[in-house]
Amino acid sequence: MTALRPHAEDQYAEELAQLASADDRPRPPGWRLSPQAVVTYLLGDGAKITPKYVGPRRLMEVAVSTLVTDRALLLLGVPGTAKTWVSEHLAAAISGDSTLLVQGTAGTAEEAIRYGWNYARLLAEGPTEAAMVASPIMRAMQTGAIARLEELTRVPSDVQDALITILSEKTLPVSELNTEVQAQRGFNLIATANDRDRGVNELSSALRRRFNTVVLPVPASADDEVEIVARRVAQLGQSLDLPEVPAALDEIRRVVTVFRELRSGLTEDGRTKLKSPTGTLSTAEAISVITNGMALAAHFGDGRLHPADVAAGIVGAVVKDPVSDGVVWREYLETVVRERSDWRDFYRAARDA
Repeated sequence: MTALRPHAEDQYAEELAQLASADDRPRPPGWRLSPQAVVTYLLGDGAKITPKYVGPRRLMEVAVSTLVTDRALLLLGVPGTAKTWVSEHLAAAISGDSTLLVQGTAGTAEEAIRYGWNYARLLAEGPTEAAMVASPIMRAMQTGAIARLEELTRVPSDVQDALITILSEKTLPVSELNTEVQAQRGFNLIATANDRDRGVNELSSALRRRFNTVVLPVPASADDEVEIVARRVAQLGQSLDLPEVPAALDEIRRVVTVFRELRSGLTEDGRTKLKSPTGTLSTAEAISVITNGMALAAHFGDGRLHPADVAAGIVGAVVKDPVSDGVVWREYLETVVRERSDWRDFYRAARDA
């Protein structure tokens, strides 16, 4: 059996091993690579190390240097800015294990952050160490590894506060056993959050002080975003065993252009103001639109990516609210897309979709 999406430390094991063998810089306690090598792993070296993140180098340097200190790292940004992707690769490069993960939701209980119990053993034996079920964060503390917490602001506020003692004292009290778990050197926490979703719980000032916040922006230029989409689409195509679809770059650039113009409320040439839809139109959604278009072209088309293969996906990504977003999309289609002579095929396909 082959995993649909291998963990970063498995998928990029050769790159991590190559960096480790050539890394002669000081490594913090518990780290598999030096901070400089971790940044190289994330951004690539232009040769054998492929970039995992396309963006300002300084942001990655700040993120990595934060994890050397006693402060936790909060990756903040709108949906689709690679927060989860960056946190996974940071954990893989530093600890060799990106699986110590808590997925934050409105239903996340305190046990997911601290510890729980095997109730069959608890009833039979009473509270014992063997009956305790360690959370991913507790296991990271015990092994001196990086823990990850996704969507921190979706976690209820009283559950968030369970992190305060862990992050400030580096200790997790276990009152039932009259003991505690002390974090080993190398332990830290990477959390991700965005403030664009519904159901957001603001962090308390006490908890926010325990984090250093790094804001991940949307790609600065269209070329950067095209590069990100093209790279991820190629990776997804391989993992999903999609037949190779040649000449996809033109359609990738078209999708990126549509998304960037509607996000910013302004056409690429700066001449026409636009209404923006309610959705985020993130880079991740652009990747999804292209990947779906490749599947259509490969299995139901002629093996080449055409405007019709991506049109329906773009409409679905833009029109989240049929009323307000429908007006935005129709206006964009008639005032912008229709006027571009080299977009006529896309205009017809999008209008039909």
